[in-house]
Amino acid sequence: MGRRLVKVIAEISVSADGIVAGPDTSTEHPLGKDGDLLHQWLFEGTDAEAGIGKRLFDGTGAFVVGRTMFDVGVDPWGDDGTFKKPVFVVTNRPHEPVVKGPTTFTFVTDGPESALRQAKAAAGEENVLLMGGGTTLRQYLLAGLVDELRLHVVPLLFGAGVRLFDAETGAHVKLERTAVEETPNATHLTYRVLN
Repeated sequence: MGRRLVKVIAEISVSADGIVAGPDTSTEHPLGKDGDLLHQWLFEGTDAEAGIGKRLFDGTGAFVVGRTMFDVGVDPWGDDGTFKKPVFVVTNRPHEPVVKGPTTFTFVTDGPESALRQAKAAAGEENVLLMGGGTTLRQYLLAGLVDELRLHVVPLLFGAGVRLFDAETGAHVKLERTAVEETPNATHLTYRVLN
């Protein structure tokens, strides 16, 4: 039996107009104003949607998040840190590791590539999941470091907020759609990143 192909997967919920967080992100509004609407499919959805949400953790050995996502998420994630696996936080602000039950958050100040190397080492034979926010995912996509992109498109036009694809991309990022799942509260798209 051959070795399993380990992937770097970027996964995020997004509105139909490309918003991944509402405006005015703060500790009071971790996902921006009304940003929780982008994740209702995950927490208040159907059994099918719960199954898709469970896949975030299946086969995942480590996670990478941006500093803003950590700052606004660490309290809601609770005493066990939610992830129950190593999490690497891309940041330019040094911080001692934060341990919450089985989850250890390690702060990486020497760039996204370093965070990914550390996450791959920690993940072993399992995948690395890039969770966001939007700026962090965009950095990895544009650097050509993502194997698979999973977008959970919520049928909502947000109008304002943090856009996933809001900066100049330079060269195009080519995608091949490999799966589409329709559920009542979102369309779940999986793409293989070709370049």
